[in-house]
Amino acid sequence: AELPLRMADFGVLHRNELSGALTGLTRVRRFQQDDAHIFCTESQIKDEVRACLEFIDYVYKIFGFEYELELSTRPEKYLGDIETWNKAEQQLTEALNEFGKPWKINEADGAFYGPKIDIGVFDALKRKFQCATLQLDFQLPLRFKLTYSAEDEAKLERPVMIHRAILGSVERMFAILLEHYNGKWPLWLSPRQAIVCCVSANSLTYAKEVHAQIRAAGFHVDIDMTDRTIQKKVREAQLAQFNYILVVGAKEAESGKVSLRVRDRADLSTESIADVIARFNDEVAAFQ
Repeated sequence: AELPLRMADFGVLHRNELSGALTGLTRVRRFQQDDAHIFCTESQIKDEVRACLEFIDYVYKIFGFEYELELSTRPEKYLGDIETWNKAEQQLTEALNEFGKPWKINEADGAFYGPKIDIGVFDALKRKFQCATLQLDFQLPLRFKLTYSAEDEAKLERPVMIHRAILGSVERMFAILLEHYNGKWPLWLSPRQAIVCCVSANSLTYAKEVHAQIRAAGFHVDIDMTDRTIQKKVREAQLAQFNYILVVGAKEAESGKVSLRVRDRADLSTESIADVIARFNDEVAAFQ
C-alpha cells in the first residue's frame, strides 16, 4: 500500500480512573473514541496534520463550537533522538501556521513518544474540555519494527504514526453538546424532530397520514393519539423539546395542511405537508 495509510477505529477504551475522579459522562472508565491511526513518511507529517486540523474545523463548525489550539512540545522524559523531535515540532508548527488560526505553545507537555496538538472546546458555560487530539508517535513504528520501501527500493525507512481523534471520547462530547445546546438539539441532531398532535379523535385519520408522510421523508416524527386536550398535548411536546409541533384538526384535515408551531415560539403558521418537509430539509442542509 502507498503511504499515507489511514485507518479509523471506533474502539472501546478502558481507563482505571480513581472513583473520586469520575464525573457524569465527561470522565468515565469505559468509553468509545473516534480514533484513527495514520502511517506516513516524515515528509508527509505537515500535510497530514493540516488535513486533520481542517477535518476538526469542519466538524466543530457544524456543532457551533469555539476551540483553542495548543502545541505540546518535547517533555523532559522522552524516547527517540532529539533531531527527530525537532523536525516533528517544526512540521507541526508549519501545519498550524498554514491552518491560520491562533495557537499557543504548551511547553514540555507532549507525550513521551512524540509532540501533539491539543484542541480545547468551550461549552455554553465557557468551561474548557479537551476533545480532539493529534499526536505524533515515533515509538510504536519502532517497537513493531514497521518499515516501508523508499524510492530507492533497496532501502527500508521507518514510518511515522499519527494518532488522531475528532470527537475524542464520544461520551464526553455528548455531555458537552447537552450543555452547549441546553438540551435543545438542532433539528439535524434531534431525536425528537417533530410530533403530530390531533385536536380530537375526528382528525386522527388525517394525523396518521401527516405522520406517515413526514416519516417517509426520513424524519423522526411522533404522534400523540391520546384523548387529552390539545393544550395539554402541545404543552407536553414543548417540555419534551420537540423541534416542531404539528397541530391538526378538522380545518387542517379539510385543507390538507397543518398548523406548525416551532419549539420556542408561540406563533403558529399554516403550511402544507410538502412545505413542512421542504422546511425540515432546508434546516438540516444548512448544517451540512
